[in-house]
Amino acid sequence: MEKAGKMLDEFRIEHQTRVLSAHKTPDEAIDFAATAAEQGFEVIIAGAGKAAHLAGVMAAKSLLPVIGVPISASLDGMDALLATVQMPTGIPVATVAVDGSTNAALLAVAMLAINDHALTDSLAQYRKDLAAKTLAG
Repeated sequence: MEKAGKMLDEFRIEHQTRVLSAHKTPDEAIDFAATAAEQGFEVIIAGAGKAAHLAGVMAAKSLLPVIGVPISASLDGMDALLATVQMPTGIPVATVAVDGSTNAALLAVAMLAINDHALTDSLAQYRKDLAAKTLAG
């Protein structure tokens, strides 16, 4: 998840990191999700391994977009991937690749850029730079 923070820093997006668990700290997780919008958050990125219910809990208790990052804590992350991606109808969680926190941050940037032209320009430049690096080998 550190890579998500670094990517958000690159785009100068204010963010916070919290360590919460759907199973070990359920009250705190639910309270955060229920009040995140009031606290000024616009997107939630939730990383979890094994049973990986955190993103689903966030989505169930918040109207904010939630991006789930399955973490490879066991079974090469397949258990976390399936737990994150298999959400019931009506409670969506956008899901990125196992250990894909960089892409989670970039998806959050894209969501935030919808109403922020400067951020849209920054994201466009990031993509141009990425293409140039790729072509340069």
